This record gives sequence, C-alpha cells and structure tokens, in this order.
Amino acid sequence: MDLLKRLEQEFSLKEFQVKNTVELLDAGNTVPFIARYRKEATGSLDDQLLRELSDRLTYLRGLQKRKEEVLRSIEEQEKLTPELQRAFENAATLAEVEDLYRPYRPRRRTRGSIAREKGLESLAAAILKQERNADPLALAAGYVSEEKQVLTPEEALAGARDILAEDFSDDAALRKGLRAYLFRTGQIVSKAPEPKADSVYAQYDDFSQPVNRIAGHRVLALNRGEREEYLKVTLQADVSGALGIMEKAFCKGDAPSASQTLCTRQVQEACDDSYKRLIFPSLETEIRSTLTERASEDAIKVFSLNLRQLLMQPPVKGSVTLGLDPAYRTGCKIAVVDDTGKVLDTAVVYPTPPQKKVAEAKKTLTALILRHHVTTIAIGNGTASRESESFVADLLKELPHPVSYMVVSEAGASVYSASKLAAEEFPEYDVSLRSAVSIARRLQDPLAELVKIDPKAIGVGQYQHDMPQKRLGEALDGVVEACVNGVGVDVNTASFSLLSHVAGIGPGVAKNIVAYREENGAFPDRKRLLKVPKLGPKAFEQCAGFLRVPGADNPLDATAVHPESYEAAEKLLTLCGYTLADVADGNIGELPQKAEQLGIPQLAQQAGVGEPTLRDMIGELVRPGRDPREELPPPLLRSDVLEIKDLKKGMELKGTVRNVIDFGAFVDIGVHQDGLVHISQIADRYIKHPLDAVQVGDVVTVWVLDVDQKRGRISLTMKQPKEQAGQ
Repeated sequence: MDLLKRLEQEFSLKEFQVKNTVELLDAGNTVPFIARYRKEATGSLDDQLLRELSDRLTYLRGLQKRKEEVLRSIEEQEKLTPELQRAFENAATLAEVEDLYRPYRPRRRTRGSIAREKGLESLAAAILKQERNADPLALAAGYVSEEKQVLTPEEALAGARDILAEDFSDDAALRKGLRAYLFRTGQIVSKAPEPKADSVYAQYDDFSQPVNRIAGHRVLALNRGEREEYLKVTLQADVSGALGIMEKAFCKGDAPSASQTLCTRQVQEACDDSYKRLIFPSLETEIRSTLTERASEDAIKVFSLNLRQLLMQPPVKGSVTLGLDPAYRTGCKIAVVDDTGKVLDTAVVYPTPPQKKVAEAKKTLTALILRHHVTTIAIGNGTASRESESFVADLLKELPHPVSYMVVSEAGASVYSASKLAAEEFPEYDVSLRSAVSIARRLQDPLAELVKIDPKAIGVGQYQHDMPQKRLGEALDGVVEACVNGVGVDVNTASFSLLSHVAGIGPGVAKNIVAYREENGAFPDRKRLLKVPKLGPKAFEQCAGFLRVPGADNPLDATAVHPESYEAAEKLLTLCGYTLADVADGNIGELPQKAEQLGIPQLAQQAGVGEPTLRDMIGELVRPGRDPREELPPPLLRSDVLEIKDLKKGMELKGTVRNVIDFGAFVDIGVHQDGLVHISQIADRYIKHPLDAVQVGDVVTVWVLDVDQKRGRISLTMKQPKEQAGQ
C-alpha cells in the first residue's frame, strides 16, 4: 500500500492533509511552525497529531528501507520468488519482515545446519511427505555413513528432525499464528525466589496476568524487579494448544496405516522440539519485548502530558519571591529575586536540626522579606522540606503584611545548579545558592526555569529510567519545544536555554542571538534577527513568529502574527476601520465583532490568507503577545501547614495534582507527603486513565480516605462522601 494512503487510513485524515504535511516536513519545516502557520495546508492539525504523524512516517520509511535491504539480500542469494516479493510488500510490521527473512538470514552453525552438511536434507523431506508405506528407519538406513559421521539410522533420523525443527521455526505463517496464540492465551507469571514482606515488589511475589490484559505499569515494574534479581518473570501458555497449531500445519491427518503413523510421529517429535527449543523461547523474548515497548510508549505519553501541564502552569507574575532550598546540617539556602527573576539578595539560615537556630533564622528572613517587599515564598520539596515548611508557616503569622508560600518540586534543581549553564549564569554563587534561585524562579515562571533542565530529570512520570532513553528524550524535547513556542519568547530578555527551544533555532543559533544582543544591545525589531550569524532566511521563517519584540516600532513585532502576514494584518485592520497605532494603544476590542459583521470568508479572501490564519490574526491583534498560561487557574498558595498526624478520615482539603500515573494521581495537600487518589476514586464515571479526568497542576478538592502514619501513606478520594454531599 502507498505510504501516504496508509497514513490517511491510520490517522483518519484527508488526502490533502497527509500529502501537504509530509511535504512540509520533508522541506525542513518544524512542527510548531507547521501547526501554527500552515493551518490551511494541514487542515489545522495540532502539534501533537503532527508529531505522531511524523513519528509514524519515520517508522514506515524505516520499514520500507528494511524491506529493500532484505529483498536485495535474498535476490543476491538467487532465492527471491514472485510470491515472496508479494509477501514482503504486504508485510505491515518489522516483525513480519523479519519472520519472512528468517530462513534467508546468514546464521551461525546450528544443529539443523550441521545435519544439512551431513546430507540429511533429502531424508527430512522424505519424512515430511509422510507417505503411506514409508518406514522412517528404513529411509534413514540409506544415510548411514562413517565419512559423514552418521553412524546409525537413529542418528540420521535425529539429524532429519533437527532440519525439520529448524524449517518449522523459520516458517513465517506459523510464527505469526503462534505469536497470535500466545498473545491471546499466554500469561505473564512472576515468582519471588526469596520473598520479602517489605519489598516494593511484594505484590508480584506470586503474580500472573493474561498477556492481552496486563497493564503497562505492571510490565515495567516486573521488568525492574527481574533486573534487580528479586523476581523471576516468565511467559506461560498451554503447550498442547501450540503443538496442535503446528501439527495441523505439518502433520497429515489420521494415519490409515502403521507406516504412515511412524513418519507422522517423527514430524510430531520435530514439532515438539521446534516449539520448545526454538520457537517458544524466541517468541517469549519477542512478546515480552513488545509488551515493554508498548508500556514504554504509554508511559512516555503520560510523562509527556504531565510535563506539558507542568511547563504550562500559570506564572506568578509581579511578585518578589524568596526561594528556600531546605537542608539539615548545611542550613537552608535563601535567594530573593525580583519580579523579573533578578537576584536581589542571598543568605543561609539554620532553623532545622541539628543547629535549630529558629529565632536567628526568623530574624534573617523577616529582614529580607521587609527589605525587599517579598510577597511569595517558594520552598523546595526535598530533604528537610517538612521542617522548613513548618518554620515558614510559623514565621508568616508574625509578619506585618500577608505573605503566602508554595512547596515546589525541586526535581532536577541540583542537576541544574551543578551545570555549566548555571555556572555561566551565576558565577558569583555556589551550587546550593543557585538551587535556591532556581526554586524561586520555578514559582515565578515554571516554563522559563524548567527549560534549563533535562526533561527526564523533572520527575513527572513513572519508570522513566527504564524506558528507551533516546525515544523518551525525543518525546520530551518535543513537549518542551511545543510549550515554549506556544507561549512565545521575548527575544530581548530570554535566556539561552529558552531561545534554544524556539522552532528553527537550536543551541548554536541561540548562543549567537545572546552574543549579538550583548554586543549590540536590544533587538529593535524582528528584521534585525537576520543580522545574527547563522540565522538565515529559513531559520528566520521558522522562528520569527515565536519571538516577540515588545516596544518595537511595528506593534506586530510584539505579537504572534508572522512577518509573512504583516501585509495581510494591515489589510484586515484597514478593512475593519483600524490602524497599527490602534493595535499599539489597545483600542481594537471591537475587531472580532466587526470582522464577523463583514464576513470572515470575505475578509480572508481580501487579505489574501486562509480563514484559520485570519482568525488567529484577529485573536493576536486584540490581545497582543497574550500568554495562554494566564487563562488557567492560578497555583494554590498557602499560609499555614498541616502535618500527617492532623489528618482525619473524611477531612476535606484543597490540593494540587503533582503527578499523574497509570493507576492514579498524587496530590499535594500541604502535609509534605503527597496523597494518592487511586484511579477508582477520581471520578463517579468510568475512566480508562487518570488523565481523562485530572492533569498536573489542577487544583482539586479531595477527602481523606485513610492515613498510614508509620509508612507515610495517604489515601485520598475525589468523590464527595455521601454524608457530606447530603448536607
């Protein structure tokens, strides 16, 4: 089937959408650029679907390339037939291609190949015919030869069975059937040779689940338990059913005579040996690998969605923030940053054990808060976080003006603090103080700060270290790119890290932009970007719409309107009775209504753009440089702290979703230890996955189901208890 036609069917898209998208990708356009500025060509496909289509395109092209390689190899062996050629053309997966190639693949010496060297191939063929009057031993007697080291008829028969076993194992249709049988009827079984009650794998000590029903997170947990040598994991299935499939393929019905029964019995023995020695071990490895691959892809999708939500958390703007990196012996590192993230002050205090200099720490923090007019405090959630949070909550009660705080994830903060990037950004501060700055900035603008960290270190997934790291990295980098470009970047204030994720730029050009800015001052307009070394016309086309220049002479430079559409934007404004000056002054609030009155299709035609582009343009002109994150609910800030011992069954609390995984969501309810809302407790309706109902960053109402203080575990529900619902 034609590659484009296949993509149409798989993604349920129209011919023009697939054709144009593939052409745009092949021409070197980035996904963010295509999603935002080529909507007419793609039928307004969003960036996530475009990435999936791009990944699938890469897979199918890789499949086609592999087909060409193996066909060339078979042709060189002079064994390619029209039937085999058609079979390869119809193969839909790499597994099918490898099954077809299996008999022709160069291989090491095997029992079957040794038997072939001894001249036993014709004996194997004779036995497989299962002729009525054929006696296997009599047939085998003719192959006894000291020269070929076949000393008895029994040895000849054993060699013939080895050849048959290998031929059966190489049969593509048989492997396909047995693979389907094992997926349909097999069980994944795990045992713990030496069970330990307190092990994190205790639930898998004696576990089994059907192959076609096992959840991805269980597959990854079993793999890790096996890798750590705590579990022994196997695939188990009914052998008789599998042998029945093989015998149906190779054994000739009910034997009408004893002689045929003897030949058929040899074939049955070869089937048994082939399945147990060759086919099942190979398919077990393959099926477990497929389950792992699927589980990894699902986990990568969950990680990607969580990361997207985390990066798109609303910024806390206009706030002087104090970042507190908790610790015990070495003290809590403090950094105060202004509303732009510039460091104003730093300190180290010791309110936690072993020093417990609480009064001194309160005095230092109070002075910093009053001196710099701090309004929010960001506390890292690492070591000593609970004690630091209690200390801050007590301090806030003594302050003359309201200050709120939030515990933020410090995942990856230590990685960033020790990085070359952090050293270049803050050469005057040591590693721990850089971490405090990062924690403060994470509250102010999560996206701008978190892009400095390897996405894999941010910690909003499950089993991320067990996944294919290249694939995970590509997926997460795609999420970061989508978020950065979706929000837009101020070219005159953005860090190197932020700029490097803008479509069409990359790390090299990002460094050049920063260097040009430092040498020549702020960019006065978008056109000046073309002066940056290595930022040519193609890169400019890809990045220009995502880079903002606030205060430029042309107000369109501060919007997401692409330079290629400036003329169209001015035409639109003129038709609706406005000018560029009105855009700069914010006096075009009636533009959407006027455009609707004049007719979107007619305006689009007159402006020379498509309707999707025109609608995007109108939205940008009304709210120049809008930040989509500001439309989301603000983060939940606190002024008091609870401890796990304060929790009571049925207690109602507000919390922030910190992580979503396959079996539930972890919610921060202000007690240092996140509580788990199991998938069964998330909604009153059936949901296939927690992400169907909640996302990272959501502020939710929860009720306490159970508290295990000893193990530090909190069970929560998002279903309102009946007694409370009736009040």
